[in-house]
Amino acid sequence: MTTTVPAAPRTTPRSAALGSMIGTTIEWYDFYLYATATALVFKPLFFPNVSSTAGTLAAFGTYAVGFGARPVGAVISGHLGDRVGRKAVLVGALLLMGIATTAIGVLPTYAQAGILAPALLVVLRLLQGLAVGAEWGGAALLSVEHATPGRRGLFGSFTQLGSSAGMLLATGVFYLVRTIAGDAFLSWAWRLPFLLSLVLVVVGLVIRLRLTDAPVFARLKASGETARLPVVEVLRTQPRNVVLTTGLRLSQIALFVLLTTYSLTYLQTTFGRDSAVGLVAVMVASAIGLVSTPLWGYLSDRFGRRPPYLFGSLAGIVALVLFFLAADSGSAVAVVLAIVFGVNVVHDAMYGPQAAWFGELFDTRVRYSGASLGYQIGAVLSGGFAPLIAAALLVAGDGRPWLIVAYFAGLAVLTFACAWFARETNSEGLA
Repeated sequence: MTTTVPAAPRTTPRSAALGSMIGTTIEWYDFYLYATATALVFKPLFFPNVSSTAGTLAAFGTYAVGFGARPVGAVISGHLGDRVGRKAVLVGALLLMGIATTAIGVLPTYAQAGILAPALLVVLRLLQGLAVGAEWGGAALLSVEHATPGRRGLFGSFTQLGSSAGMLLATGVFYLVRTIAGDAFLSWAWRLPFLLSLVLVVVGLVIRLRLTDAPVFARLKASGETARLPVVEVLRTQPRNVVLTTGLRLSQIALFVLLTTYSLTYLQTTFGRDSAVGLVAVMVASAIGLVSTPLWGYLSDRFGRRPPYLFGSLAGIVALVLFFLAADSGSAVAVVLAIVFGVNVVHDAMYGPQAAWFGELFDTRVRYSGASLGYQIGAVLSGGFAPLIAAALLVAGDGRPWLIVAYFAGLAVLTFACAWFARETNSEGLA
């Protein structure tokens, strides 16, 4: 008796890529919105009764909490995604993120609710972390598994575009509201970008519900050969790839977070608290990322996943040094150029091929679990704590940033080593 896959409207590679991009744009809008607010809003509103340094550390501590929840989201979503399907998990992740982000927009501040306010902020950040931990793996696999051979780097990069688009949208909305609201920004207008999430989630759900799982997974599910405990199986059968994908994330996510989140705080020391140079630089880099990310994905289809990664991991050290030199120079143009170079030339060299490389390294039975674990564990080990570590190292270095550069250089060496030892996959089929 042969098993047939139930007929369903076919999702084309293009529609899968676009659907993944739009969905991840909304998810990352919500996640990065919190990051921007951490640098600009949360310290005075939720941690007002501590010193400036302690308030900054506390605000970035709540930011790190979201990263800490991401591996948990990866484990839960990996199990469900490898057994039930990619699409179902993505719909749930989008709903959870939208609810958590909208709720932040109606939170009372410390002046209104005391210690309850930062406590609720931490809880909602945890929910955001769970949602984004579930999001990336499913969106990446929808793009990569639907893509035609030889174009998985390009189509997979559309999932990564959600990061640039989400950052552009979050930073742009914050900049617009901050500019228009003026003195009312800290009193009530900061809430508006969070409340906008509710509208975006409705749009995302309409698009997500039209997608279907790829034939390679549908055949596996129809045959009854899905893994019973996919997370356990991938850790037992493919631990090397989990370790390597974790390492591939370290300098990539740290560089991005330092240049797009921590930079907003650091630039206040040289340009003043009311300066918008950091937000402008991040918006410019995010806009360029809509082109540079798929370009690097395309190049990885032509020349392999490994070469751009090797370049990006080591060039990140140079990019971070250039940023600090530009920030301390007081030149707004130099800051914008440094962030654009660091994000679009260096970071995107790693980020563009990432969805394809991570997906190709794992078998279909455990692909969601394996790719998500490596991606999210790397995120929490590096990206989640990068602003907090950077803030502490700046204090330890008497206001000079070179301890931060040394810390990042260690991450870059680890990522370079993992890229060197990871299997080249751009010419392989999906098993």
